Amino acid sequence: MTSENFKYESIDDFDEAVNPPPAETDFDRVVEARMSRRNFLGGALAMGAAAGLLGSTALTRSAEAATSRLAFDQVAANSLDTITVPAGYKWHVLASWGQPLWSNGEEFNQASRGTGSSQELAFGDNTDGMALFQNQGRNILAVNNEYTNRDIIYGNRESKLPETADDVRKGKAAHGVTVMEVVSKDGKWEVLKDSPFNRRITADSPMEITGPARGHDLLKTKADPTGTQSLGTWNNCGNGRTPWGTYLTCEENFNGYFSSSDENFEIPAALKRYGVSHKDWGYNWAMTDERFDISKNVNEPNRAGYIVEIDPMDPKSTPKKRTALGRLKHENAELVVASNGHVVVYMGDDERGEYLYRFVSKDKYTVGGDHSKLLEEGTLYAAKFNDDGTGEWLALTPTTTGMKDMAEICIHTRMGASAVKATTMDRPEWVSANPNKVEAYCCLTNNKNRGKKPNAGGDDTSVNAANPREANKYGQIVRWEPMNEDHSADKFTWDLFVLAGNPKVHKDDRKGSANVNEDNMFNSPDGLAFDSTGLLWIQTDGNYKNEGDFEGQGNNQMLVGDPETGEIKRFLVGPKGCEVTGITWSADRRTLFIGIQHPGEKDTGSHFPDGGDTTPRSSIVAIAREDGQTIG
Repeated sequence: MTSENFKYESIDDFDEAVNPPPAETDFDRVVEARMSRRNFLGGALAMGAAAGLLGSTALTRSAEAATSRLAFDQVAANSLDTITVPAGYKWHVLASWGQPLWSNGEEFNQASRGTGSSQELAFGDNTDGMALFQNQGRNILAVNNEYTNRDIIYGNRESKLPETADDVRKGKAAHGVTVMEVVSKDGKWEVLKDSPFNRRITADSPMEITGPARGHDLLKTKADPTGTQSLGTWNNCGNGRTPWGTYLTCEENFNGYFSSSDENFEIPAALKRYGVSHKDWGYNWAMTDERFDISKNVNEPNRAGYIVEIDPMDPKSTPKKRTALGRLKHENAELVVASNGHVVVYMGDDERGEYLYRFVSKDKYTVGGDHSKLLEEGTLYAAKFNDDGTGEWLALTPTTTGMKDMAEICIHTRMGASAVKATTMDRPEWVSANPNKVEAYCCLTNNKNRGKKPNAGGDDTSVNAANPREANKYGQIVRWEPMNEDHSADKFTWDLFVLAGNPKVHKDDRKGSANVNEDNMFNSPDGLAFDSTGLLWIQTDGNYKNEGDFEGQGNNQMLVGDPETGEIKRFLVGPKGCEVTGITWSADRRTLFIGIQHPGEKDTGSHFPDGGDTTPRSSIVAIAREDGQTIG
């Protein structure tokens, strides 16, 4: 793959260029539906917000009229190369890419940016989802290392690409998951080197395949003729955690690591549906590892795109790929125990026009029981959002999808959702469930193709109530309440908590909903998490140019929302070129941990966190109140 292939604005743009979506079909019906919905929105948004769009609490009880629970001074948007937090708060860096986890590891080398061997002993790159676990007073942090920025990790050479076998080794080792013990000393958190819990799980680590797809012919390869053991996890985006103490890491854009040495190799339609093409994104893993060459190992991509369960307390345990939870570009995995004891996992498929999913376990959760197979068997569903504010979960079964069996559904989950005609969404990102009320929220980050072209499967992406804006640049957050306060129920009601936008630039629906103003505006909500008090923390991964449609929005940020009043305030602004992502709390709720991913991407000039003329490094940051009180 040559450098000319990096002209695209985003990963999705590259995937669409090499695998164009099918042409629109039934054009007259699409246009008619779009115009009908647009007419409805015109009247609704002219009033500032609509009952069919925003929750009734946000309409009938304004944030100004209510007593605010957001007890901090809002941070102003900015484009600084640092972290900005409210007055009375402080922050420090806990760990950065390339930082050694063991005493025999090497400190990060600013000139070489590390080697394969140094990276295998160090914290991975581009931190994303994470969770903090406690074990007899010890704090174990599990962190996703989603990907690497090629022009940064290989920025010490003109090509800014992997050129040698060791370059590939370093890149693979920078991916995956870092598990490490952290300790608090003199008011600051740090990594405990040489802890028995420290562990790197990378693109080469052994994995066990479980669930309906285990042993299926589509998962068998020359290296694994049984289809039960795979190697590695990569592009790990968001996360989840279970009540039995395990970590769920989510494989998202797995497709971009595969390529073909045979330009004439005919790629199966099922792989194209997931964005697999003849070209990778420039990581060049196939140079040293044949399993990433689809012309030689066509089934290998079928072994990626799952949720992986990891026991952070057992460094010798084998991670398990849970195929029962479906194969897609997983964003995160929000697990709740329903009122009837069944485990429910909400999952978004982060691509334009893809779907929101739910898994309901066959067996029930019991405190102290055996949960080792609880995520191996259950039912997958895709969400249908009706324009009247109702919705339903559509079961993906052989009968409803026309697919052969559950194994095929778990491998080709997107096709199953298409078959049942679920609602195409504006890139479903993180899902978070309210701990104090039976409801859940999902960030729909943006979708420039809404109302313009179908998704990768040819499914209609006309404007609809849950995705109400054509060529959506700003995104929104949808929420739903399950019927009878039961997360396993098939029916729900829904509304929009917020439509992000820019009221400084626009006067139409692009200005956002009533709970967005020139002081708290933002775009592309991505990360999402409730704290113990029921406040909603919103992290963004969007356009930070601070000009045009995004004038006044500055760098990516983290905001806090009150679901009861609709009030939203900006809590934090990140450094140049970063995404603010990943969120977890210490056991005493006095420290909030977040991730600063890809500072300095796209030549934005960041030198975070070390300053000067140093290499920008993805980092985990610890935030606390100066008075030592709880924070969430």
